[in-house]
Amino acid sequence: MRIRAPGAFLMILAAASGLIALPAPWQGKAVAAGANIYKHFDLFSDVLEKVRANYVVQPDDSKLLEDAVKGVLTGLDQTPAGHIAPLSPRASGADAYKHFGDVLAHVRATYAVKPDDSKALDDAIKGVLTGLDPHSTYLSPKEVEEEQEESRGGFGGLGVEVTMESGGAKVIEPLDTMPAERAGVLAGDTITAIDGKSLKGLSMNAAGDKMRGPVGSAVTLTLARAGNLKPLTVKVVRDIIRVHPVQYSVEGDVGWIKVKSFDRYTADHVRWAVEDIKKALGSKVSGYVLDLRNNPGGLLDQAIAVSDAFLDGGAIVVMKGRDNSDIHRVDARPGDIADGKQLVVLINGGSASASEIVAGALQDHNRATLLGTRSYGKGSVQTLIPLVNKGAIRLTTARYYTPSGRSSQATGIEPEYDLKPEIPPHLKLELAALPFESEAQLRGHLKNDGAQESTGSCTYVPKEKELDDQLNAAIALIHAQLPDTDQNASATRS
Repeated sequence: MRIRAPGAFLMILAAASGLIALPAPWQGKAVAAGANIYKHFDLFSDVLEKVRANYVVQPDDSKLLEDAVKGVLTGLDQTPAGHIAPLSPRASGADAYKHFGDVLAHVRATYAVKPDDSKALDDAIKGVLTGLDPHSTYLSPKEVEEEQEESRGGFGGLGVEVTMESGGAKVIEPLDTMPAERAGVLAGDTITAIDGKSLKGLSMNAAGDKMRGPVGSAVTLTLARAGNLKPLTVKVVRDIIRVHPVQYSVEGDVGWIKVKSFDRYTADHVRWAVEDIKKALGSKVSGYVLDLRNNPGGLLDQAIAVSDAFLDGGAIVVMKGRDNSDIHRVDARPGDIADGKQLVVLINGGSASASEIVAGALQDHNRATLLGTRSYGKGSVQTLIPLVNKGAIRLTTARYYTPSGRSSQATGIEPEYDLKPEIPPHLKLELAALPFESEAQLRGHLKNDGAQESTGSCTYVPKEKELDDQLNAAIALIHAQLPDTDQNASATRS
C-alpha cells in the first residue's frame, strides 16, 4: 500500500486554525501549540491520506473536508445546516483544508463550553468516514482490540447482531441461547436506549461499546417493537459470548450445515462438519444443505476458504479496486470435500457480504442450487487499515464480483428457487409491520451502475426444523423433488 506523507496537509490545517505557528521562511518543521492537539491533527491527516489513497472511488477533497466539518458540528449537538459555508466544487485542496481549519478555530473560540480538541478531531474523522458509505468507519485502539477478540469467537456482551439506524440499534438477530435472546429480544426490535441513555445518533462502535461490559453485570434495554405503541424494557445480564460459527446435523441421508458467521475458524468447522456427517452416514450421504440464512458475513478469507472447500477449480471471487489495473482474482484449488454430492445453499434477506460471495461462487459454477429468498446485497470489500495511534479505519477498498462477473451490490443474489417461509399466524401482523432491510435502503450506499436495485426479502426462519419449509424443500430437492414455487419452471441457470 502506498501512503503519501501527511505533512503538507497537516500544516495547512494547523496554520488555518491557529494551532501551529509556521516559521518564516518555512523550513519543513512545525512548532506545535500543544503536543496533544498536534497528535490529533496528525491522526486526522493520516486518516485523510489513507482515504484518498485507498478508497474504492477517488474521493473529492472538498467533500471530505465538508463532511469533517459536519462531524465536528454534529459532535457539538448542533445542526450542521446553517453553520457551513458550502465549498465550491472547484475549490482547491488548500482552500478546502483552510475552511476546515477556520471552522475548528471558530468553534474553539466561540462555543459556549470549551470543546475537547481530541473529541473534535475524532468527530471530524467520523464525519469523513460516515460521508463515504455505510460500511466505512473509524475504530479507536480499544475498538481494534475488541474487534480482534470478537474475530477469535469469544467476548463479553449481550449476544445480538445489530445495525445502526437513526432511532438506535436495529436488531438483525439475537444469537441462539445468548443473553439477549433469553431476555426476549426479537429480530426487528430497535434498541433505543441502554440504562436510560439514548443510542440515537451513535456510531455502531459507540453503541457496541455500551453493550459490552463485565460478565454478570446487568443492563436495561429500551426496545421499540412494531405493533407496540409503548416502548418495552428488558433486563439483560452480560455473559461471555462464544460464537460457534457452524452448527450441523444429519437429516435422514442429508447433511445440514448451518454457517452462522465467517470468523477465523469457520472454514475449519465446515470441514469438520462434513467429516462427521460422512462418519455418521458413510456411503449413504445423498447430499448437503449449506445454510447461509441470516449470516451477515465476516472475514473475506473465510468466505473464500468455504467456497474453495466445495469447488475443484475456477474463480471464486474477483475484486476490483479504484483503478482498472487494481483487479484481484482468487481461484479454487482441486478438491471437493463433499465428493461432488448434491449441494443446496439456503439464502434469505439476512445473507450478506461473505455469504453472498459463497452463494454466488457456488451458483456460477453450477456446483450448488440456491433456494430461499433474495440476499441482502452487500457487494463491497472493507479493509482494516492501521493508523498512527494504533487505531484503524475500516475502509471500503473494492467491489467484489462473482465468477461470471455479477455484482451483488444493492441487488443481491437471486436463488433459482424463490421460496418464502411460512410465517405463523401469531407473527404475521408483527412481521408485516417490519420493513425487510437491504443494502439498497442504506443511506449513502455505493451505487451499482446499470443494475436495478432491489428491496429486502424475508428473514424469518423458524427454530423448529419440522416447521422450516425452506430447509425441508432443500432436502426434498436433493431427492429430486422440485419445490412448489413460481420459479421452478425456469430454475435451471443457463
